[in-house]
Amino acid sequence: MSELSSIKIYAKKNSVPIMQDEGSDFICNYIKEHDVKSVLEIGTAIGYSTIKFALSGSDVKVTSIEIDIDRHVKAKQNVSDAKLSDRITLILADAAQLELDEKFDLIFIDGPKAQYIKLFEKYKHNLREGGVIVSDNLSFHGMVEDLTLTHNYSTKKLVKKIQKYIDFLENNVEFETVFYNFGDKIGVSRKISR
Repeated sequence: MSELSSIKIYAKKNSVPIMQDEGSDFICNYIKEHDVKSVLEIGTAIGYSTIKFALSGSDVKVTSIEIDIDRHVKAKQNVSDAKLSDRITLILADAAQLELDEKFDLIFIDGPKAQYIKLFEKYKHNLREGGVIVSDNLSFHGMVEDLTLTHNYSTKKLVKKIQKYIDFLENNVEFETVFYNFGDKIGVSRKISR
């Protein structure tokens, strides 16, 4: 686990946003309990949650997409140090432009918040039967529930987009979403079987 500790320290020092432990632990437990074998992560950052997900089971494979070259390179180094290169595939790309044919048991959206609806709609076709789409940062540090926590115009705009995404999930006729107040609030969306 020392690799994870050093990634955490690096993230803090270099202001790289990584997942809160409460949230990533929740997803790791979900992976174990639901026998998830394949994960697609949108938003690698430096590979902290990517590595945690892969460590949830000896046969868990993770594919992770990152748009930022420096973070992608750092994630590659971290994955290599953790000796998980055989089970983690890192892709340097804009997730909104990428085309993937593969199907996954769990799709984790933690990329650009303003694109959550677009990413959900784009990647729902890559979900295996019975799989789930998990979305992070739905509270956005409490600002979604209380907009007065910020006076920054661009942050307010972003928070409104997250609120719009929550409405999109709540009113989605294809998927049923359960919200959990772990970490920065997580949504777990499962396709409704007809």
